[in-house]
Amino acid sequence: MKPNTIKDLSIQIRLSGLSFCILNRSTNTIERLQHMQSEKKATPFELLNQLKTIIESNADFSQSFDTVLCIYQNELSTLVPKSLFNENHLADYLKFNAKILQTDFIDYDTIATNNSANVYVPLVNVNNYLFDTFGSFIYKHASTILIESVLQQSSKHTDIELYVNVGHLHFEMIAAKDKELLYYNTFDYSTKEDFIYYILFTIEQLKLNPESVKINLTGIIQKDDDLFTIIYKYVRFVEFLEPTCNYQFKSTNQPKENHSNFILLNSFS
Repeated sequence: MKPNTIKDLSIQIRLSGLSFCILNRSTNTIERLQHMQSEKKATPFELLNQLKTIIESNADFSQSFDTVLCIYQNELSTLVPKSLFNENHLADYLKFNAKILQTDFIDYDTIATNNSANVYVPLVNVNNYLFDTFGSFIYKHASTILIESVLQQSSKHTDIELYVNVGHLHFEMIAAKDKELLYYNTFDYSTKEDFIYYILFTIEQLKLNPESVKINLTGIIQKDDDLFTIIYKYVRFVEFLEPTCNYQFKSTNQPKENHSNFILLNSFS
């Protein structure tokens, strides 16, 4: 590595896959963008083996990094207003809307933009491996980055807008306006009918009008796929939301669409 070169590594962890992104801050260039997708959810043990195989078989990960960030993307999270939050009761917050074990390690992120705590379950075996491999590192829940990024975007408008971040067989949905978080939830889906059902149900519960509300899309959704087609059939105003960053990409890493890596690219902000 050249002197004074600053490089950051973000690793996104899902039971259905892994993503890796290396940013050279000195040149503002994404030097590596890699995704590994599984058709079925792995166990934490299987996931760790997959992570080890990728990291230990590629020289890109043996260089020095100024910052290493691990992003956990799972449904085992819940938001708690800071006014009600007590870090001695993490399991109590989580057990009402997530299936947790007594042996699960629970931690939280602070979301300063809406004065809340995001309580979630990281993977201890992954954390231990990353510490042994890279030394000191940071970890966050994916929804923390998503919510912070969306609230920054929502400062530009005074009407309620919806944000849908699409993953493989799951998606997150947010309602926000003027830096205020009104709603957050995550859903599993297996068909496009499941997908649109949850979106329209949420619109109904929030008493919004599909003829006037705007939906901003991020994640693995394209204008020519079934998920976009079915949203556009029922909701009039649909757009793709780009990350707030403005990085260059090596030709081998150029993504088809920047919105497909919304959380990963915004993790460097």
